[in-house]
This record gives sequence, C-alpha cells and structure tokens, in this order.
Amino acid sequence: MNVVPVENTSKDMQIPHLRRLWLYIVCGLIVFFLIAPAFVIAPMSFSSSPTLHFPPSGLSLQWYERLFFDIRWQSAIGVSAVVALGTVLIATPLGTLAAYGLHQYKGVASTFVSALVFSPMILPGILIAVGTFFLYAKIGLLHSVTGLIVAHSCLAIPFVMISVVSGMTKFDMNLELAARIHGATRIQTFFRITLPQLRMSIAAGALLALVASLDDVLISLFISGGSSTTLTKLMFSSMRDQIDPTISAISTCLIAFAVLVISVARTIGFVGRP
Repeated sequence: MNVVPVENTSKDMQIPHLRRLWLYIVCGLIVFFLIAPAFVIAPMSFSSSPTLHFPPSGLSLQWYERLFFDIRWQSAIGVSAVVALGTVLIATPLGTLAAYGLHQYKGVASTFVSALVFSPMILPGILIAVGTFFLYAKIGLLHSVTGLIVAHSCLAIPFVMISVVSGMTKFDMNLELAARIHGATRIQTFFRITLPQLRMSIAAGALLALVASLDDVLISLFISGGSSTTLTKLMFSSMRDQIDPTISAISTCLIAFAVLVISVARTIGFVGRP
C-alpha cells in the first residue's frame, strides 16, 4: 500500500494566493472602510477654520489648546479617566471570579447566572440606560461618579468574562488537582497556579473593560451631569448644540490612545510568552 507523505498532502490542500485574491480585496476594503474616518478626523483637528472643514484651509493648534485648557473639557476628561479606572478595578476581579466559578460549576444555576451576567450585552442599551436612570433617581446616585462606575462596571463585566472564559478553555485543570493533592488550599491554588496562567486573558479583559467605559454614551447621557459629566456626553452635547471642532481634536487623541494601548498590550503579550 502506497503512503502519501503528509507534507505533500498538506501542500496539495493549500489554496493558491491567486485564487484567494478576491478575499484579500474584500478584507482590504473592509479595513479601509474602518480606518478611513481616522484619516479625515486627524487633519481636521489641525484646521484653523472655526467649523469642521475637510481638507483644512490652514493649520492651527487652537482646538488642542481649547481641549487641554478649557475647564469643561478638562473636567470631562478627568471624570472619564476616574470612571474608566474605577470600572477596570471593579469589573476585572469580579469578571474573573465569575468566569472561574461558572467554569468550575456546571448546571441549571450556572446557566441562569451566565444569562443574567451577559444580559447587558444582549439588552438594548437604551433600556439599560432608562432603567438605570429611574433606579439611580430613587437611591440618589444620579450625577455622581460612584453611580457611573457601578453602571459601567455592570457593562464591562461580561467583556472580562468572555476573555477569561476563552483563556480557561486552554487551561489544564489537572494542574489545580495536582496542587490540591500536594496540600495547597483552593485559594492558594487559584492565586499560585490558575491566576498566573490566565494573566494575559485577564489583561485583555481589563483592556476591554477600559474601552467599554470610555466608549459608553447612552448611560452617561442619562445619569451623568454637572461636575460628573463624562467626555462622551460632552462630545455629544457639543455636536447637538453646535459643531465644535474641538471634537476632532479629542477624537484624534482617543484614536492615538487606542493605538497606544493596543500596541502596549501586544508588546506585553509578546514578552509574556514562554
């Protein structure tokens, strides 16, 4: 009986690049469609025109000056930073523990809890925002940083859980059993064996929680205000009341921040590989 070499078989099954040309073109168009706005927003942030105008008729840093020296934008940036940091500090450990617990214990109860925790990703955002508004109106958390952190944490926990559950599918649970057999308690096993193995998944979940908090608009529109106005609400108000070119400056900064965070995360992931 003739045996076909595995290498030759795999080479025969490969699709030539020419036949995949249409896929490359489609992917290229999708990527271009996604990043094209950035190439429009960034030049407009340096425009000297008092309105949004592309291409810019002149160059100026006046919108960045307003962004960093206007008290309204400074306050909004500070509130969003505090809320995002608080969201990461709350959602990351809670999401990690929830993912670990639901992965360990299977059954009807775990299915119900999973559906409950993931509900913020399923329900329409406007319903969550309206419900949060009426709840906060009764308990006195409207227009407070604490209320924003709690609401954003509820939105971010599912993202952390998805990342950690994905990491746990590659985790060998026999390592925990081996540690328990050698006398380690469940808490010691979690912190010394499980947690180090899931550190990259947890870091990715924390990054998603950060982005979810900074990107939220609906909940911030309903429950933030006054001294607790977030950056996204101020941007929305500026676009609604008047077209303020400062929005292009803050959008460019947010794009640069996202690129920086992703680059750092990729670098840490590469360095952290065994």
